[in-house]
Amino acid sequence: SLLEQELRHRNYQCRPIALGTNTDPYQPIERQWRISRQILEMLAAFKHPVTILTKSALIERDIDLLAPMAAANLVQVHLSVTTLDTALARRLEPRATAPLRRIAAIRKLNAAGIPTGVMVAPLIPLLTDADMEAILKACVEAGARSAGYVLLRLPLEVKDLFKEWLAIHEPLKAGHVMSLVRGARDGRENDPEFGSRMRGMGVFADLIAQRFARACRQWNLNRSDPGLDTTQFRPPPPSRGQLALF
Repeated sequence: SLLEQELRHRNYQCRPIALGTNTDPYQPIERQWRISRQILEMLAAFKHPVTILTKSALIERDIDLLAPMAAANLVQVHLSVTTLDTALARRLEPRATAPLRRIAAIRKLNAAGIPTGVMVAPLIPLLTDADMEAILKACVEAGARSAGYVLLRLPLEVKDLFKEWLAIHEPLKAGHVMSLVRGARDGRENDPEFGSRMRGMGVFADLIAQRFARACRQWNLNRSDPGLDTTQFRPPPPSRGQLALF
């Protein structure tokens, strides 16, 4: 596979691989295709560290792979929880695992020894930001000891899709939501800058940051992060082809 070729390259330098930063690695089709599981199997064989971000409880299927990796400090997991309002969740994320089921997955993963935290994302002004402290508290009770958040981002075609969704599902709040978004994005509807795109700027973004920091202090979140171990990385013997001479 292309992944194996990259990991076996003589100049490859091991750093944690992040699954789920661009799209969820546990899409519904993963039940049949098992692509993410095959990736994890390969990373486990190479003793390669990995972080995972997902909205899906399907990750529980791979506890048999993740638990031994966690014991070797090779994996960290975050479940993304957007809201605790089940009705809003059905409208906002209709094909994703229900919020309380995601929190149950956090509990199950942590019970298996897999360090699992919560990502409050996307945090949508006026629609979901009020849930932030309740989400963090529920996840701490499920065993989470790490947390993060991402303020709503609207890159490229996502902007028009979200505005269309607002017009259909939240017409009375649409104008206010977008006003807060622009206020947190220096007057724009999206900020692509690396340093500010996840957190935003301005009064609303600063208030969110303060609330998040206070909640983390209250529940002892993010107290320590030893990082994943890159020193164990070892390519296993090739499964086929000519053996190495030395």
